[in-house]
Amino acid sequence: MGRYTASVCRQCRREGEKLFLKGDRCYSEKCAVQKRAFIPGQHGQKRRQKTSEYGLQLREKQKTKRIYGVLEKQFRNYFKKADRQKGITGENLLILLERRLDNVVFRLGMGSSRKEARQLVNHDHFTINGRKANIASMLVGVGDTIQVKPGSVESPKFQEIKANGAYKTPPEWLEVDIDNLTGRVLALPTRENVDLTVNEQLIVELYSR
Repeated sequence: MGRYTASVCRQCRREGEKLFLKGDRCYSEKCAVQKRAFIPGQHGQKRRQKTSEYGLQLREKQKTKRIYGVLEKQFRNYFKKADRQKGITGENLLILLERRLDNVVFRLGMGSSRKEARQLVNHDHFTINGRKANIASMLVGVGDTIQVKPGSVESPKFQEIKANGAYKTPPEWLEVDIDNLTGRVLALPTRENVDLTVNEQLIVELYSR
């Protein structure tokens, strides 16, 4: 499977806004968007051309992919699945992405960023309903319990989380027990629960061309 290995700060600069891909660094003065608020590349400071309708749609798709750390083929598959479901396709797409295990771990405050949460999942630190869960793209469902494996509880990372509390307050569709390093899915997320500056309708229009 392909991976993006270049600086993720370049992705934020390309989209012209913070995507919060590096956890605590994004809230500090070291944030690249604050230090260099222009498109990366040799001519980044000079590029001021008008963006076409297609360009706006493409940028919205790229931004959403980068926020969730999903590659093109996987993102397209999520869109196809969302399109087959009842309801509004764009909202269905965001809800599917929110249900990814790596995103849920991040939302529970057990990872400072989605990238770190994905790494923790891939390194086999979590279970779902007591069963092994080391695939970041697994989709959680209502009633699922996500827990740090007993063998990982004593690791410095999770001891730090227990001592200092979660990185963030979880959304209302999740509940977290930091003392026991456990989270639970209370309901499926809704569009109102997705606190991202994403215009999902532009993504639908792009894939409908």
